[in-house]
Amino acid sequence: MIPGPSAGPRLSLAELCRVPGSLRPAVDPRQRRVRLVHLGIGAFHRAHQATYTEECGDWGSCGVTQRSPRVAEDLVPQDCLYTVLVRDGTRSWPRVIGAVREVLHAGADPVAVAARIADPGVSVVSLTVTEKGYRHDPATGRLRLQDPEIAADLAGRPPRTVIGQLTAGLAARAAAGAGGVTVLCCDNLPANGPTLRGLVLTYARHYAARLADAARLPEWITEHAAFPATMVDRIVPSATDADRTDVAALLGVRDLGVVVAEPFTQWVIEDRFAGPRPAWEKAGAQLVSDVAPYEKVKLRMLNGAHSALAYLGGLAGHEFIAQALADDVLAGCVHNLMTCDAAPTLDAPPGMALAAYAEQVIRRFGNTALRHRCAQVAMDGSQKLPQRLLGTIADRIAAGATPVWASLAVAAWMRHVWTGRTDGGQPFAVDDPMAELFRARLAGAGIQGAAGQPGLVVTALLGIREIFGELAESAVFRELLTEYLGLLTRDGARRTAAALVG
Repeated sequence: MIPGPSAGPRLSLAELCRVPGSLRPAVDPRQRRVRLVHLGIGAFHRAHQATYTEECGDWGSCGVTQRSPRVAEDLVPQDCLYTVLVRDGTRSWPRVIGAVREVLHAGADPVAVAARIADPGVSVVSLTVTEKGYRHDPATGRLRLQDPEIAADLAGRPPRTVIGQLTAGLAARAAAGAGGVTVLCCDNLPANGPTLRGLVLTYARHYAARLADAARLPEWITEHAAFPATMVDRIVPSATDADRTDVAALLGVRDLGVVVAEPFTQWVIEDRFAGPRPAWEKAGAQLVSDVAPYEKVKLRMLNGAHSALAYLGGLAGHEFIAQALADDVLAGCVHNLMTCDAAPTLDAPPGMALAAYAEQVIRRFGNTALRHRCAQVAMDGSQKLPQRLLGTIADRIAAGATPVWASLAVAAWMRHVWTGRTDGGQPFAVDDPMAELFRARLAGAGIQGAAGQPGLVVTALLGIREIFGELAESAVFRELLTEYLGLLTRDGARRTAAALVG
């Protein structure tokens, strides 16, 4: 009998013999040593960076889950083994990954996290904690020192923020004389390495001011820590019980840590390390001198189109990204966003044709085997808009052009934030760290539900400087948002898009 997602033997080192040989880890996991620490061991990391490390000999990692112990509860009983299930149309194929050798829950034991970062055998600390995890101002890139969680960490509690955990680990490493370390940010932040370096140094200066024995911490970080920029790309939707059932049938054991991914994967890393590193290039990573062109193309074209499709598709009543893309009108919108708005603001990296890249993005979004929810992509819009859409808009306006499609996407975000419902009246809930601020500003402008005027909504939301910065002063942008928000409110997402596509 084939085990289901909650029955039968569970994946572990002892049960690995049940798994077909071709699907087992590349190296016996017991031969791996923990030489990396990863903060934020969610599905994306397990489907992306960990799969590259899988190809790198005896390198192993310690994954750190933040507030929720769920990932630790799923993986620790499995000896940290898990399956990546790749889906492409009607085909799917699994592989068991053994690169993760330890999982810690930072919320339960922050001291252990700092000790791991301080371990002289560790030379790389990487992060995937999403944009909001950095508790910074997306418009300026500065650390929000008044954020209650950052302030509480700096006041001396065991650190709960990722910046606090990382800095505490670097302080422990400095005190132990453990040597240089590379800190590798793998989140969608512009110039993510330098940005993270700035956040850590800001925190470290305040941390050092409170603790006499850490007085030289900022100088130690400057001298001993490298913060290369990176660009990561792979679509990783949430795994379902159906995915876990499929893996059980293919492997012969059940796996509670399954992650699902598309076939495509890309990792571009600035070749600037402070110590040893895995030979990630053996697994296809690109080591380059300048990540910025790759990063900008991905953020403005792929991520910008993804957000646009999430908001327009979600408003139109589509549950999944692939469903939204199957609508020719919405597909036309995101294609135009990439080719008409984003591409003119970009200098393509060597060997990349932006028109071909746009077509590749469309094909990837159309993978019906990936049940990637519009609501999942729509989360945390306040943290994503500046790098995904607002930079494109600012550059096109500065060039004297009209950024129709990127502005339509921002207007769709505003409609989403304003009403929290689809065009058909179904819930399209707002999941955002600034959700309370949205409600307060809309209420302060006298806007209730969907009864307010689009112009008032635009004024209320544009006034959030942490998101819009100086772009809020653009009369062209304000007029476009007011026009498109009015159309979205009156006609709905699809009819508005159809009228603009023509």
